[in-house]
Amino acid sequence: MQFDQAKAIWAHLRSRVEITTLAVALLVAAAVWAFVSLAGEVVEGDTTGFDTTILLAFRSPADMSDPLGPPWLEELGRDLTALGGTGILVMITVFVALYLLFSGKRRSMWLVLAAIGSGQMMGRLLKMGFDRPRPDLVPHGSYVYTASFPSGHSMMSAIVYLTLATLVARVEPRRRVRAYLITCACFLTILVGVSRVYLGVHWPSDVLAGWTAGAAWALGWWLVAQWLEAHGAVDPEEGSDEITAEAAAASFEHSSGDKAHAEPSGRS
Repeated sequence: MQFDQAKAIWAHLRSRVEITTLAVALLVAAAVWAFVSLAGEVVEGDTTGFDTTILLAFRSPADMSDPLGPPWLEELGRDLTALGGTGILVMITVFVALYLLFSGKRRSMWLVLAAIGSGQMMGRLLKMGFDRPRPDLVPHGSYVYTASFPSGHSMMSAIVYLTLATLVARVEPRRRVRAYLITCACFLTILVGVSRVYLGVHWPSDVLAGWTAGAAWALGWWLVAQWLEAHGAVDPEEGSDEITAEAAAASFEHSSGDKAHAEPSGRS
């Protein structure tokens, strides 16, 4: 009896709220809370010990100017950090936008451009607001021009890669491909953030803040896409199209079967 009641409550909740949407909304709230909490700790100077320990852990004890590992690893760090650079992210965004345009997903294209463009503006405003100095414990392995908090590379890689993955996944009918896109986006975002600390151009707390802010922004725009889709203002998900197509095919087969059964009785 209790099991039947639980099933009824679950069915009622699913009819009222899409579970995936609710889960994403909770993730957005958690990411925002994490960023606000971390920013408060940074402003109060409570992350100094953590930042220093992690940053120095990436350096050779005998020579703080030398990152851990062979020279090729340091070069790989520069290659990875470039994946979060403005030039690379702009090119990737343009390529994906053109893909959506050529695929007939014009409204999804504008959604992607709006999400990433506004995210870039938010990142600049946060840097100007906090104006945290760059680490000075070790030499920088890459040129830097802006403030340290939050990490722009980490934040923009999260915004761009996660936004593109989640929004493009909406128009991808295969679940495995959707999961692959999102996994790749998370992997790239993590690599970019770690490379910033490895090269000594960011405190670890800068990277953590960039990840949380970028993830919140990307997931928030996914919720926006869901809302716009519900109001017919953006291209529908391919999954919903598949369901509609399957229902239409089943209806056609059912009607054809009824017609086949009706024809012999008509002759008699």
